[in-house]
Amino acid sequence: MKNLKIWQSAMLSVPQALIGIALVSVLAACSNGNGNNNLSTTLGEPEPEQPVEDVNPFQELVDQGVTRYLGVYTPMMSEVDGDVINHRFSASDGPMCLRGGEYVMATRDNRSADLVIFLQGGGGCWDTLCAATETAAPGIPKAGILDEDLPGNPIAGMNMSYLPYCDGGVHASDAEYDIDGNGSIEPGTTDQFHHGLHNLSAALDVTVQAFPAPRRIVLMGVSGGGFGTIFALPLVRTLYPGVPIDVVNDSGVSVGRPNEPEFFKSLLSYWNISEAFLPASCPDCIGDDGHGTGVHNWGLDRDENLRISLLSHKQDSTIATFFFGVAGPTWEAELIREMGEVESGSPDRVRSLIADGSAHTFLIGRTGLEVDGITVLDWVTAMLDGSDEWTSRID
Repeated sequence: MKNLKIWQSAMLSVPQALIGIALVSVLAACSNGNGNNNLSTTLGEPEPEQPVEDVNPFQELVDQGVTRYLGVYTPMMSEVDGDVINHRFSASDGPMCLRGGEYVMATRDNRSADLVIFLQGGGGCWDTLCAATETAAPGIPKAGILDEDLPGNPIAGMNMSYLPYCDGGVHASDAEYDIDGNGSIEPGTTDQFHHGLHNLSAALDVTVQAFPAPRRIVLMGVSGGGFGTIFALPLVRTLYPGVPIDVVNDSGVSVGRPNEPEFFKSLLSYWNISEAFLPASCPDCIGDDGHGTGVHNWGLDRDENLRISLLSHKQDSTIATFFFGVAGPTWEAELIREMGEVESGSPDRVRSLIADGSAHTFLIGRTGLEVDGITVLDWVTAMLDGSDEWTSRID
């Protein structure tokens, strides 16, 4: 009713009866018929501004279909096991493992404001090479950075969503193949069920139900799960608009076969990933140099609430030699150059840690390894704490 003050000077000389009549007239004119009085319309004041919705920085990928399975699946069973809840999905539904077995993921509610989404690794499977984990185990392994009792663990006490890896297609696949050639695709045979995107989407739906409003998200993955963070990111951002996301990508940094872009493209095509996850606006996300590191900068350019840590050994024999068929020294030179180019594109929000040797991954078993004067665990801690110690390191 503060708007009635504009009438005061005009009414000071009017008899009280007329003031009453004037007030009644004003209130009647301002009534909306539902008993609510609104002077703003009569007096010409603007309506309150409506809140502006967050624009999804990955809307292009949403339009291409990356979220097509969000909201589709629910667990057939959720079982409490100590401080963990295991969420099982029916093997007859969309989520399933490489040979058709059931998919299970786990959550741990620590009543924290921060959320970790952890994507496990476990090899890869395509038409010319198949060496991948084929089953999903319940629970959250007590190993490396997943061990809440690990001294100095920066994610201990955070809420956890743990996604096993069993699709053979970096958590994002969506294809089936009749490998035995009998004319049908059947569970329990050599046939392949690449249902990673089903599994990922189902698990993230569970995650957002369990932890709807985190202050910050740490999206973390190792090996195939490191690659998986790239594909999970647009789904996580869609479910959690505006929430800061820190990506920790351990040994899935998207360095491929030098000058053979068709290698990465063929893998993504085999898993039916390309059409949805390669942005039409980024023809160089897989460059002529054979690497897919351009996707990191594409995401950073669009999402100001995103930071990325990239970890790798110089001559990772699992990724470079076994899976990609690249000699260690050759891969090392490509890795170092590519990590430098990614950081130069977003110097304030991406860092790399490159260790000597040909070992594979850090977060599960080698958190105490020292690289250029800092342990892996302390380096990840520096990122999450916003410390100046979060700088690119190389042995």
